[in-house]
Amino acid sequence: MMITIVCSTNRNDALSFQISQLYQQLLTEYDTESEIINLNDLPQDFAFSALYENSGKNEQFNSFRNHMKEAQKYVFVVPEYNGSFPGVLKAFIDGLEYPNTFTNKKCALVGLSSGVQGGGLALSHLTDIFNYCGMHVLALKPKLARIEANIDEDFQITNKLYMELLREQAQQLISF
Repeated sequence: MMITIVCSTNRNDALSFQISQLYQQLLTEYDTESEIINLNDLPQDFAFSALYENSGKNEQFNSFRNHMKEAQKYVFVVPEYNGSFPGVLKAFIDGLEYPNTFTNKKCALVGLSSGVQGGGLALSHLTDIFNYCGMHVLALKPKLARIEANIDEDFQITNKLYMELLREQAQQLISF
């Protein structure tokens, strides 16, 4: 089984990418293959060249689109932006084939924020969208609040509870 981890921002040097890599390490510890899709690698013009009437016309975006359609399980590492998730993630989802990309598939969500909510609202909004698309969302959704204070210079999470929650979620996703 291969799990696709989506780093849900296109911001350079985002901690979301570091958390995505950490999650990939956890899955490796559980003998589960994974790969990371980093939204920072999307074509810069995809919102105009690959959506709506241009669906299927951007070959670079189509590789992301096909990859997401073929995947069966996902982890979305979601930073909180303005009380929700990044707009690039919504545009990315809008560019995927509907409804076949997510119908009857499974995902886990990890929220992170600089503030005290850990991306709780972002995860709630995203859960609603994925439910609408027919995807099953794992109930355990770690919310990594004040992430900068809970990660060291080597990008390792120093908060034991956060690590415990991520490990538990990874195990649940594997058997989900």
